[in-house]
Amino acid sequence: MRSTFMGLEINKSGLFLQQSALYTTGHNIANANTLGYSRQRVNMQALPGYPSPGLNSPKMPGHLGTGAEAHSVQRVRDEFIDRQYRQETNKLGYWEEQTKAIEQMEDILSEPSEFGINKSFDNFWQAMQDVVTNPKDTAARQVLIAKARALAESFNYTDKQLKTIQSNIGAQIEADTNTVNSLLRQIADINRQIMAVEPNGYVTNDLYDARDVLVDRLNEYLPVQVERVPSGGNASPVSEGSLTITYRPVGSAEPIILVHGKEFAEISINNASGKINGTEPLEPFTEMLVDWKGSALADIVPPIDKLNSGAVLAINESYDYSTFESGKGKLLSNINSYGHSGNQGLYPEAIANLNALVEEFVTVINNQHRLGIDLDGNLGDDFFDPAGITAATIRVLITEADKIAASDTSNNTDGEKGNNGNILEMARLQTEVRTNLKNGTFQSFYKSMIGDLGVKGQESIRNEYNSGTLRLSVENKRAAMSSVSLDEEMTNMIMFQQAYNANARMITVVDETLDKIINGMGRVGL
Repeated sequence: MRSTFMGLEINKSGLFLQQSALYTTGHNIANANTLGYSRQRVNMQALPGYPSPGLNSPKMPGHLGTGAEAHSVQRVRDEFIDRQYRQETNKLGYWEEQTKAIEQMEDILSEPSEFGINKSFDNFWQAMQDVVTNPKDTAARQVLIAKARALAESFNYTDKQLKTIQSNIGAQIEADTNTVNSLLRQIADINRQIMAVEPNGYVTNDLYDARDVLVDRLNEYLPVQVERVPSGGNASPVSEGSLTITYRPVGSAEPIILVHGKEFAEISINNASGKINGTEPLEPFTEMLVDWKGSALADIVPPIDKLNSGAVLAINESYDYSTFESGKGKLLSNINSYGHSGNQGLYPEAIANLNALVEEFVTVINNQHRLGIDLDGNLGDDFFDPAGITAATIRVLITEADKIAASDTSNNTDGEKGNNGNILEMARLQTEVRTNLKNGTFQSFYKSMIGDLGVKGQESIRNEYNSGTLRLSVENKRAAMSSVSLDEEMTNMIMFQQAYNANARMITVVDETLDKIINGMGRVGL
C-alpha cells in the first residue's frame, strides 16, 4: 500500500535535486574565469518506482514514480579534443623556442648592418685597395692594420655572443628539465589524492581539472600520452581514476612510464660531463636519463601489465637524440639549438661555419703575405696569428706599417721595395672561389650563412603561426565543449529555480490535502 506521505517525499527529492543543480550552476558561474576549469552538470535520474519488482510486491494498476535524485555531478570534457589540443601544443612549444633561438642569433649577426662581419670585410678589402694604390704610404698601411684588427674583433665578438646565447640555452634546458620533473611530481600528488577518495564514491571534478592543466603544460615540453587507471572500490561510474603518463621513444616497441599512480620518475638531460646547465664546457647533448630512484616502483620488474598500452618502467634507462620525435616539445627544440651529436644544432653549426671561414681566411692571407717583401726588404711574416684559426682566437700579428709585405719578389730591387705586386695578389683573394668554403668567396660564404639563417627564421615563424592557429582552433572547440557560458548558466539558473518553485508548490498542495484529511474528516456539519 502506498504511503500517506508519499507525495511529500516525492517533491522533497525534487527540491533537493533542483537545489543541487542550482548550487552546481553557482559553482560554474563562480569559476567562469578560472584557468582550466570545466563546467559541471548534475546527472539527474528517476528514483526506483513503486512498487518495486518482486513476488511479494502489492498488486496495483500502473507503476508510481517516487521522485528523482542526483546520480552524480560530472564535468563536461571531451578526451578526444584534449588529445588534439596536446598534440598541437607539442608542435607550438617546439616552434616557439626555435623562433626565439633564431631571433637571438639574428640579433647577434645583425646583417645587413654597418657594424657586422660583412661590413668589416668590406672595410678590410677597401683598406687593402688603398695600399695597392699607394704601397709606400704609411698611413694607408696603418689603416689596413686597423681594419684587419676590426675584422678580427668582429669575429671574436660574434663568437663570444653566440657562445653566450648557447650557454643560456643550456641553462634553459636545465630549467625545462626541472619544470618537467616538477610537473610529474605534481601530477603524481594529485593522483594520490584522487586514489584516496574515489573508492569511497566521491567524484573530484576540481582535482581532475587541476591535473589536466598540468598535463597540458607537460605537453609543451614533452609529447606524452595519458592512460586512465580505475581506482577500484566503490568508485562512481563517472570517476576518472588516476592517470598514468607515458612517453614513447622513437624506435621503441613500448612506451615508457613517467607517472604511475602516486609514483613518478625524474628525467635529466646530459652531455659527456654530466647535466647540461649552461656552464663550460658547452658539450653537446648525449642522452636523456629516466630514473625511478627513490620510488617504490623501482623494485618492480618491468613491465607493469595493468596498462592497456603495455607501457614499461624504465629503471635508470638512457635515450639518445635519435629517440626524440621530431618537431615536438620545447625540450627537443632547445636541444636542437644548443647542440647534439657532435657539431649538429643551430648554434654549434653557426660557430663551426665561422671557424671554417676564419681558418681558410687566415691560412690564405698568411700564405700570400709570406710571399711578399716588406719596406725593409725582408720576406713577409704571418699577417694573422697562425694559431688563431678560430673565430674566438683570430688576431693580427703585424703591428708596424713597414712590415706589411706589399712588394713581390719578382721586382725585388733596391728601387722596387715599395711596389704593390704582392698586396695586389692579396686583394685578388677577395674574389677567389674557395673549395673549402663550398665553392664560394669569403664573403659569399658568410652571406650564405646569413641567407640560411633567414630561411630557417621564416620557416620557424611560419610553422609557429600554423601551429598556433591550429591549436587555437582546437582550443575554441574545447572551450565550446567545456568552458562556462554565462548566458547558458543564467538560463539553467532560471530553469532550476522554476523547477524548485514548482516542487515547493507541489509540497504545499500535498500539505493542504493532508490537512483536509487529518483535520477536516469526521466533522460533518461543523
